[in-house]
Amino acid sequence: MKRVLIFLIFSTSAALAQSSYAPLNEDYYHWIDRYEIRSGEINPYFFSSWKAYSRKDIATFSDSIQNNDTSLSEVDKFNLNYLSNDNWEWSEISNESSKPILKHFYKSKSDLYHVNEPDFDLHINPVLYLGAGQESSSDVKTFVNTRGVEIRGMIDKKVGFYSFIGENQFIGPEYVRNYISTNLVVPHEGFWKGFKDDGVDFFTARGYINFNATKHIELQFGHDRFNVGNGYRSLILSDFAPASLFLRMNTKVWKLNYTNLFTQMTANVRGNSGGLTAADGYPNKYLAFHHLGLNIGKKLNVGIFESVIYSKPDSVGNNPELKYLNPIIFYRAIEQQNGSSDNVLLGLDFKWLAAKRISLYGQLALDEFLLENVKEGNGWWANKFAFQLGGEYIDAFGIRNLDLQAEANIARPYVYSHSSQYGEYSHYRQPLAHPLGANFKEWVGIVRYQPVKKLYLTGKLIAANYGVDRPDENWGGNILLDNRTREKEYGNEIGQGVSTDLLMANFTASYQLKHNVFIDATLVHRSVKSDLAEEYTNFTSFSLRWNIPQRLNEF
Repeated sequence: MKRVLIFLIFSTSAALAQSSYAPLNEDYYHWIDRYEIRSGEINPYFFSSWKAYSRKDIATFSDSIQNNDTSLSEVDKFNLNYLSNDNWEWSEISNESSKPILKHFYKSKSDLYHVNEPDFDLHINPVLYLGAGQESSSDVKTFVNTRGVEIRGMIDKKVGFYSFIGENQFIGPEYVRNYISTNLVVPHEGFWKGFKDDGVDFFTARGYINFNATKHIELQFGHDRFNVGNGYRSLILSDFAPASLFLRMNTKVWKLNYTNLFTQMTANVRGNSGGLTAADGYPNKYLAFHHLGLNIGKKLNVGIFESVIYSKPDSVGNNPELKYLNPIIFYRAIEQQNGSSDNVLLGLDFKWLAAKRISLYGQLALDEFLLENVKEGNGWWANKFAFQLGGEYIDAFGIRNLDLQAEANIARPYVYSHSSQYGEYSHYRQPLAHPLGANFKEWVGIVRYQPVKKLYLTGKLIAANYGVDRPDENWGGNILLDNRTREKEYGNEIGQGVSTDLLMANFTASYQLKHNVFIDATLVHRSVKSDLAEEYTNFTSFSLRWNIPQRLNEF
């Protein structure tokens, strides 16, 4: 697999001006999407259903808003100036610092150290995340300690590169610790080992190189995560699971954005409550993914996607099926041609700027279904699909910088599951889509308010109903279970099994001390009720972040 990816990357010699990408960050990307909605038009620089965005496109978009919108509030001007400063190598706005440190450090407002020469661009920034908290359901003190470095740049303005490495120690709330002990994985992370009595220790590494093969075709190769969709959740491909080895080819021309993603993922892990065992390695599987986005007029973007999870064991190991590397063929056709049982998903997404300051969006993922059975409403187990519908309302009710968002997510039992660990829609035993897996209904409400330039207030309310399995049962919620062990063929309903209600409410106040230096105060209430158990906790935490997003465990 690695040799195939390397060959594809270096099989072209053409290269054009290139940019790295802004790392995924919920708050950061909300600001960008907010100004697209405010503009009233689908922006021409990037396609919001596929994240991450290139820094060049972010700077161009931010500069254009500042230059053309004369009704911006002082808070909006601050946010847009922040985006321009954060991507200053592509921006028209000056980022020079009036008070550099020792003449070499922070010569720009956003970078500890940088080099900006015609043939070499380099940005180096430290990463720090220090946090502590307490919850009512446990005497264990929560804790997060991340130290790292982030590096990005360009060579000859043709090859972009990015790298993030971080060393972490983490003690989460009780429900997160239970998730780790049950699934043997840390949410969003890969290999880990134990830390003290209740914590985990893990190393995070992401990085890639990218360049343009032609004016409209870009290649990117590395180890990172992506997110597909315009919502708080994604039912197609989210950033919940850890980073993976990938090759991405993106074609952006006219009103089209066509993305091909090929990844190598981990099918299973081995370990115990003290950490994972690395001996003999872990089995691999592969994801091939097509997504085609189209801008229709100035208000609507629609996309269609097709993905396949697959593996081909042989006498040596798990090797990729090369037919799936075809960037334009339908995966379902290959699957049927091969007579294979690979797991193919397909579906669509959309974003519509429906009215002034209002955006509607949604997704539909089809794992497997027969229209005849859907019409009959007989609850056939293989009618596997998930859908999302949501909306955003910015500057709500005429209150500047008050943004509201509402979203509903529904997934039928057994969607994303398979008869083999090589076909389930997961990576490192974590869902590639929604963190609840399947067999759920979820409603999300988010309020974001920025009363002054550097203060960000966010409130979230998440309510969900989902089905839980008793021992030796499979009602379709756990996508890691073999779906051949299903409980019944017909009569399957969302929430079947042990009906469980989840309620999570949280409030976060963040203050930006300096560029990308934040202090956070967070309050969380979480309750889970079912016939098996009732869990309640109130959680309070404080943190200092430097060049890193919040660690969210909202499930």
